[in-house]
Amino acid sequence: MKKGIHPENYRMVVFRDMSNGHTFITKSAAPSRENVEIDGVEYPLIKLEISSTSHPFYTGKMKLVDTAGRVDKFMNRYQKHMDNRKK
Repeated sequence: MKKGIHPENYRMVVFRDMSNGHTFITKSAAPSRENVEIDGVEYPLIKLEISSTSHPFYTGKMKLVDTAGRVDKFMNRYQKHMDNRKK
């Protein structure tokens, strides 16, 4: 490994899949604004939209959940532009 390019501040962090509530603890250097207490110990919390416990490839379910409604947000944001373009 190259020296000096990897972060030095690795710590135990909780990752939580927001689609199904699954949590797991691992080391990470990712920044976090929230904390959560698990088994009497407080850890930084990093929220995930999807993980291996909810991803269709790993679960075998062919259903993709769009929790943010990205397509709807896009259509609402650019609806006026699309209407003007059709005229």
